Amino acid sequence: MKRRVLFVCTANSARSLMAEALLKHMAGDRFDVASAGTEPTRPHPMALQVLQESGIAVEGLHSKQLADMQDERWDYVITLCEKAADECGAVCQPAQQIAWDFPDPVLTERHATFALTLKELKERIGLFTLVHQKETGLKPLEYNPVSVFRSLGDELRLAILMLIRDQKKLCVYELTTALDSSQPKVSRHLANLKEAGLLETERQGQWIYYFLHTQMPQWLIRVLDETSESNNTLVEQEMKRLRAMTDRPVVRLL
Repeated sequence: MKRRVLFVCTANSARSLMAEALLKHMAGDRFDVASAGTEPTRPHPMALQVLQESGIAVEGLHSKQLADMQDERWDYVITLCEKAADECGAVCQPAQQIAWDFPDPVLTERHATFALTLKELKERIGLFTLVHQKETGLKPLEYNPVSVFRSLGDELRLAILMLIRDQKKLCVYELTTALDSSQPKVSRHLANLKEAGLLETERQGQWIYYFLHTQMPQWLIRVLDETSESNNTLVEQEMKRLRAMTDRPVVRLL
């Protein structure tokens, strides 16, 4: 049975929503996750932006009232601010109460602050899953051919892999331009490819870059190589749009 985790902060607009999305992304197969606020407002656009830039799905994220959660069973209630910690215990018993205290990034309205909060939340959630599940908190890599070819079976996802294979590393901005597609749509497909173990990410300055996973097995590398070499026009138009970019970020290939 999955353990049930509720993240709580005041507005349920940034910290708790990011924590909900992160735990679902990192260990959604082992935890049922939700978030709520003592005084909920609406998801902050910058919180959604940094999640999407990290390849984490944001579909379905919305601010919820803590009082609406009080009749549900929770194994863990994790508060992310002092106000929520003071108000949460009365409505979420007998769940185990865990108090984390993260500064509210909404107060700064800066992208860098939201990105830092996401990074710190990810580290803390990794420790939480390690302690409570005795695992790393990251899904183990499984290259089951059925799952792999299901991911490759989508035209846009295949194009993303072909572009990244050719260019080594690409950010969301480059991919949305090359694919002539919206950021949410591209980010959703990137999240699928990352979850399948086909892509990894790294930050360089303000950009999150995607590249082929370093643990990708040789048989899968051969599949991508032969697909590219046998279909020269597969991403021809996408490559033209990519090369035509005048404001393309500069990536360091380490």
